[in-house]
Amino acid sequence: MADALDSNTLPQATLTPPRRSRISAIWLIPLLAAAVAIGIAVNRILNEGPTISILFQSAEGVEANKTIIKYKDVKIGQVTAVELHQNYSKVMVTARIDKHAEGLMVEDAKFWVVQPQVTLSGVSGLSTLLSGNYIGFEMGKSSKPQRHFTGLKVAPVIPIDQPGREFELTASDLGSVSVGSPLYFRRLQVGQVMTYQLAPDGNSVSISVFVNAPFDHFVSAQTRFWNASGVDVSLGDGGLDVRTQSLVSLLVGGIAFATPSSAVEPAPATADTTFVLYADRATAMKQPETISRHYVLYFTESLRGLTVGAPVTLFGLPAGEVADVGIDIDPATTEVRGRVEIVAYPERLVSDMHTEQSSSAQAMVQNPEQSHAFFQRLVMDRGLRAQLRSGSLLTGQLFVAFDFFPDAPKAEVDWGPKMPVIPTVPGTVTNLEDKVSDILAKVDKIPFETIGSEVAQTLLALNEAIKDIDKAVNRIDKGVIPELKPAISAVRSAMMSADRVLKNTDATLLGKDAPGQLELRDALQEVSRAARSLRVLTDYLERNPSSLIRGKNGEKP
Repeated sequence: MADALDSNTLPQATLTPPRRSRISAIWLIPLLAAAVAIGIAVNRILNEGPTISILFQSAEGVEANKTIIKYKDVKIGQVTAVELHQNYSKVMVTARIDKHAEGLMVEDAKFWVVQPQVTLSGVSGLSTLLSGNYIGFEMGKSSKPQRHFTGLKVAPVIPIDQPGREFELTASDLGSVSVGSPLYFRRLQVGQVMTYQLAPDGNSVSISVFVNAPFDHFVSAQTRFWNASGVDVSLGDGGLDVRTQSLVSLLVGGIAFATPSSAVEPAPATADTTFVLYADRATAMKQPETISRHYVLYFTESLRGLTVGAPVTLFGLPAGEVADVGIDIDPATTEVRGRVEIVAYPERLVSDMHTEQSSSAQAMVQNPEQSHAFFQRLVMDRGLRAQLRSGSLLTGQLFVAFDFFPDAPKAEVDWGPKMPVIPTVPGTVTNLEDKVSDILAKVDKIPFETIGSEVAQTLLALNEAIKDIDKAVNRIDKGVIPELKPAISAVRSAMMSADRVLKNTDATLLGKDAPGQLELRDALQEVSRAARSLRVLTDYLERNPSSLIRGKNGEKP
């Protein structure tokens, strides 16, 4: 049996004060995680770019957390929100820009929505067919940061870093020119139309064009710009003139420029220089006239075909143009007459003169009194007159020609009115019309109806005669020819008989052994012997004529 426990021997509990608690190591994990998270957050905040807002008219194809912003095909940001703005007329796009592109967000930076476009001037944005629309970006030149922008409707035509210069053109109307229309120099495309807008007063159109380097150095203060759109067709006294630049300019319009050869040492024009956009090349390249003199011409013939701008020539060379065409009443005779106002450019004629005479002619042109006196002498002494002539028989266009008519009645220039009046002579058009009228009158007097009737009757009689001839020929074929055939056969038989008779005659009389020939030969021999005996007798009688009385010698009577 166990001894009873002595309370004294029992171990005594001692009170130990509670020990100070320590932080468990397990808490390090969340702390470390929090530190990492804070570090990531701080790093993200430090590496995250600014958030910007762009106001577009529409945001077609733009989606939050999907559409990106690209500059030079490099992603610089992403759209985070797309929402309607204020009165729902526009769209506000919020985007977060990468840290490395933060410096590009300046006040003149440009944004636009890139989407596939097919226009007459080209095709763009085809890559978005697969990747979807994105927002294009064009950096600005400013250094002032900005976070709120207004998006463009279309992409800028010329990149901001494109070398070249921009110029301004003013025109009465836009024509077929549009944004992106090509700019030509010697038929090479050297630039494009950037923008255009109506002038504040509404009287003209301002067009901004960009000329690429190094072609921009060919633009000087004396350069002329003209509309090269479409086909420029003109039919004048020089014939049909057709001008065009290229097929693209026919479709989308275009502008061309050139510097006249008369320009003296043209220096490159500064950027933003303003030029006039002319309607065509001929107008643009026309030599500026520093001296012009107005005159009045009176004509009694029709002025149909004479228009403002029609040429005025001297010896066929351009000397001016028609400024106005109208009618007037002669105060002396109260007759209505045609009034033509012309403007003469004497320097044009001086430029056509020989070099040795041009200086003296230029001096005379500069002196109005000398030029008037010289002109008066030409009119009075040489018979210089103005005359209307036809520039084209096809169109009936007229022009004013100055020429010398020594047989014209004496006249002189009337310097009294505000515009001097130059004497005229009837035009060749009137003479031509008179001649044509005379010819037509003579032709009209020809009795075509009677002649036609007689010709018809003659043709009818001739037709009847031909029918009679046909009948006669038929009768000959059917009646006479059969009767001739027996007669011809009889003649042929008679000829054959005659031939046989001749052959028999030859055999009887002319043959080698023909009896007739033998008898004839014997007879001829007898005749020959008789002739010989007779000649012997005659010879004997000549020698002995007494033998006729006494007989032959030795014979006794």
